[in-house]
Amino acid sequence: MRKHIETLIIVLVVGLLLAATHLYITFYTPPSDERVLKTVSIERGMSFRLIAEDLEKAGVVRDAESFGLAARILGAYKKVKAGEYEFTTNMTPIEVLEQLVKGKIKRYFVTIPEGYNVREIAAALKSAGLVEPDVFVARALDPELAESLGVEGPTLEGYLFPDTYEFTRGTAPDEMIARMVENFKKVYSEYEGEARARRMSMRKVVTLASIIEKETGAPAEREIISSVFHNRLRKGIKLQSDPTVIYGIAGFDGNITRRHLSIRSPYNTYVIYGLPPGPIANPGKESIGAALRPAKADYIYFVSRNDGTHQFSRTLKEHNEAVEEFQRQAKAVKAEAKVQEVAQEKTPEGSK
Repeated sequence: MRKHIETLIIVLVVGLLLAATHLYITFYTPPSDERVLKTVSIERGMSFRLIAEDLEKAGVVRDAESFGLAARILGAYKKVKAGEYEFTTNMTPIEVLEQLVKGKIKRYFVTIPEGYNVREIAAALKSAGLVEPDVFVARALDPELAESLGVEGPTLEGYLFPDTYEFTRGTAPDEMIARMVENFKKVYSEYEGEARARRMSMRKVVTLASIIEKETGAPAEREIISSVFHNRLRKGIKLQSDPTVIYGIAGFDGNITRRHLSIRSPYNTYVIYGLPPGPIANPGKESIGAALRPAKADYIYFVSRNDGTHQFSRTLKEHNEAVEEFQRQAKAVKAEAKVQEVAQEKTPEGSK
């Protein structure tokens, strides 16, 4: 009798050890020692069985059935959140379950540079695989959405604040847009008092800031460029800003011509007086500030030095002289580059 009891105890101990070993393997053994990234999408409404099978196919768990057992034991079977996840093949089943239950979805960081317009923002989001650009553009230009978000104007151009944003796959364009507008409002609130003092509406501030943003190559020049436009507006002189003309040209090919400058367009500031009807891009904080804090200068003109900076002038005579000088320099640089190109073509292969 005693011998039978001892045998039974041994069998029970062995059984417990085997069960413990199996549970340890089920809970704590990763499918691989190598750390390989795997992306798995969990659709809303998927059964846990299908989720486990997808994880097994991806190499994230060793065995779908054992993974399902672990989920039942830990009470995680019905707590998995939908979304796109990023796992590594050296994660334990416990770690995988924790990520699924806590909804630690894969995040995408997208940087929107200052001066991007709506279409360029849509392209940046498309590059991250987050939106269909046509859908995003349509929503950003929708008057009803603009009105619901409380901005001045029929579209959200100018109000999608440049910054680095964190999104998850499946985030709706409206949600992305709302976050960008909320960010804009937070920044703009710092300038509302100054805008009222200058009797400038939000839309006028943002429109001028967008032009300053597109015209500025060197950040230190923002306030000076702002003063040129303020001076022109005050004197009733056309702004004559190339970026506004470009914004009004559908399918612009990158080469602005004299013909473009004569096109009748509400955004052609070589033709119209005052500001265009709305922003031409989405300005950053510094350009919004510059629009309200122009430098104390009496410049009326500026021309590119071809190095990102500008030459500023008070009279048309000074301006024309500066234009001629920098055009001459630009031609000389092109001529020198052509000479170098020809010289390289004539150099025998392999010579020094």
